[in-house]
Amino acid sequence: MRWSTQLVSWLVTLIVARLLGPATYGLVGMATLYVSFAQMISEAGLSAALIQQRGLTEDQVARLGGVALVLGVGFAAISLALSTPIAWFFGEPSVRWIIMALSATFLTRGLQVLPRSLLARDLEFRKLAWIDGFEAVTVALMTLVLAVLGLRVWALVLGTLLGNLATSLLCLRWRPHRLAPPGDFASLEQAVTFGWHVAGSRIAWYLYSNADFAVVGRVLGKAALGAYAFGWDIASVPVERVSALVGNVTPPFFAAVNQDPAALRRYLSGLTEGLGLVTLPACVGLALVAREFVLSALGGRWLDAVMPLRLLALYAGFRSIVTLTPQILVFTGHAKRNMQFSVLAVAVLPGVFYLGSHWGTTGVALGWITAYPLLYCACFVRSALRIVGMSWRAYGSALWPAVSTTGVMTLAVLALRAALPATWSPGLRLAALGVTGATAYGAVLYAAYGDRVRGVLDLLRGQPGRRTGNQLAVAES
Repeated sequence: MRWSTQLVSWLVTLIVARLLGPATYGLVGMATLYVSFAQMISEAGLSAALIQQRGLTEDQVARLGGVALVLGVGFAAISLALSTPIAWFFGEPSVRWIIMALSATFLTRGLQVLPRSLLARDLEFRKLAWIDGFEAVTVALMTLVLAVLGLRVWALVLGTLLGNLATSLLCLRWRPHRLAPPGDFASLEQAVTFGWHVAGSRIAWYLYSNADFAVVGRVLGKAALGAYAFGWDIASVPVERVSALVGNVTPPFFAAVNQDPAALRRYLSGLTEGLGLVTLPACVGLALVAREFVLSALGGRWLDAVMPLRLLALYAGFRSIVTLTPQILVFTGHAKRNMQFSVLAVAVLPGVFYLGSHWGTTGVALGWITAYPLLYCACFVRSALRIVGMSWRAYGSALWPAVSTTGVMTLAVLALRAALPATWSPGLRLAALGVTGATAYGAVLYAAYGDRVRGVLDLLRGQPGRRTGNQLAVAES
């Protein structure tokens, strides 16, 4: 469902980007920098608590849903009060009205916490997929219609609001559950404490993962932020649509085997290999054709987005294959350690981004491919491997198929780029490089790791097939 709706979202995003330009995206980016952060706090980790605390009574579930709604109302009021100071911080009066309008999303998201969490706890992933797909298509189509009507920045704002409202109604219809006033907090202490640990990690993650947007918006301005944000959005597609998709369904399974290191190793090894085979070539390939993609899809006025897109795509390739390690920490009882590592990243990365801003958006993006991998491997990956009893060599073995085949693909694309005539249009060059890269990757993958590819295909068809090495051993567990 997500892959299908992404095609619609991509097409609409490219059309809307041509209609609105970088400055409009920059204004909305300034507002959503705060709104997204506040939404994460307002959820307070209650979704994770509702999924993990399976012993909750119906009354406790209802009161946690009441807590979520109360928090939504409270954060809507707080956002209205903070809209003016935030607009002053960015030096853009329009940001005030955007934040005021988007404050309504706290109410709709608060209503979604309980039904979404219960669907996930019950493993109703088919319904969740339809809900997410419905939201993506609704937001995309509403935004497109409003942009064509000439509403400019309000096309992005109102499209989001309408999509959130429609999704909330669908959630309540598919998984209704009564809400109750919070009250009797003593009986909710365990769930709320667990939620706070998760929320603390998420807040710290949000601070360091969005510090680059704050630096670019404050130091370099809205046009630079628009180009940088668009490059980020495109580069993050493999992470958001593949790695994040896997990450949405793995927590219940990690929690179920958190006392079985062998099973955790199988999950981590098999899923890491699978994620690498899908996301790494996509990210590296995007970095290789970034210039051709931007010129052919968006035009010359988006040229400043080329270098950030290239560097951020490489960062996304790393992020996509290590995204499971924080979940290992949280769902094996080490949520506090995960939060501490995230706080450390908050202390380090913003300074790196500010230093890099002296070289423009390129310098900021460089921070993601230099400091971030070192910090992440030293903390999150190292600790997760220790918990499951997995060596770095075994972890590298799981990544090797993706790394080796992507390396061959890179050489093929670079060789063709050097041979292509300079007179070819960006679109023609993009097509030639894309076909060459995909062909080289597919050929080497099938030749060197054919048994694994056939095993994955058998797994998707629901057949036993042959499985070797690390290959998706999660099916066996």
